[in-house]
Amino acid sequence: MTQSREIRLKSRPEGTPIAANFEMATVSVGQPGAGEVLVRNSWMSVDPYMRGRMTDRASYVPPFQIGAALQGGALGEVVASGAEGFAPGDLVSSMYGWREAFVAPAAALEKLPRQNGIPDQAFLGVLGMPGLTGYAGLREIGQPKPGETVFVSGGAGAVGSVVAQVAKAMGCIVVATAGSDAKCDWLRSRGVDHAINYRTCGSLLQAVRTAVQANGKNGGIDVYFDNVGGEHLEVAIEVARPFARFVECGMIANYNDTKAAPGPRNIIQVVGKSLRIRGFIVSEFAALRPQFLGDMMGWIGEGKLAWEETVFDGVEKAPDAFIGLFSGANTGKMLVKL
Repeated sequence: MTQSREIRLKSRPEGTPIAANFEMATVSVGQPGAGEVLVRNSWMSVDPYMRGRMTDRASYVPPFQIGAALQGGALGEVVASGAEGFAPGDLVSSMYGWREAFVAPAAALEKLPRQNGIPDQAFLGVLGMPGLTGYAGLREIGQPKPGETVFVSGGAGAVGSVVAQVAKAMGCIVVATAGSDAKCDWLRSRGVDHAINYRTCGSLLQAVRTAVQANGKNGGIDVYFDNVGGEHLEVAIEVARPFARFVECGMIANYNDTKAAPGPRNIIQVVGKSLRIRGFIVSEFAALRPQFLGDMMGWIGEGKLAWEETVFDGVEKAPDAFIGLFSGANTGKMLVKL
């Protein structure tokens, strides 16, 4: 038997999650049966979308259950296998995060190749779900053209940082927001044309408007990639050029609201500017994964794409890492090393 610590949902959050909403338990994990694999996790991901699963409501994924271990992306090594194609030492990804070890059917695992010079945990970030989210949303919905202006909210996050750099690799002018001067400095180091600290800029509208006017071309944006919602969305509508494309990926500013937030006051401009606004879930673009990996590996090799990680150590720190997402405690991907 293998001992494994796991994090469970103790109670449903009201507003921003707190430590008391989580609890840790120790369980015994047996040996794998036929068609099963025993995995010890080495890395796990925390992501903003998990907040929605902590609320008991219908959505595109079922809610987490009280008293049950949470779920999410994880990487680990095979310890023992009763399944063809999996051997001890293999690197695998799964949705069995928030725990140190588990037994699962082989069909629930993906065996991953180890890449020279690229750490395993990149498959939870730039080469994983967040990376594919940014890549597919930008390319398939935003459809940016060289010379166009792309505005990215939350530009130093796991998704936003990919969007900003892919947009630059595609020949676009990029305006991005982030929540600290250090994050803005990092964005500029990656070629972002205008990085705005939304916490200290005063008027966000004026700061974005000044940035896009500096680019000429009628001083507007052609693509908005939304990770934040709220005021950012209202600003994007205000500075959008006719026929701009809005990629609605996330609205973290509203995830912990306890009552309905008001919509953008200038929503009427969607009509007059002929804006296209489209939300998406990354699973819609799963078929793009081979193309995504090929393009991303190419950009990494050319030095056009880099990434940052914020790492908490130990499964017991997973709730702290998750809660930190809502105060901007991460630069790049928020990870927990197990």
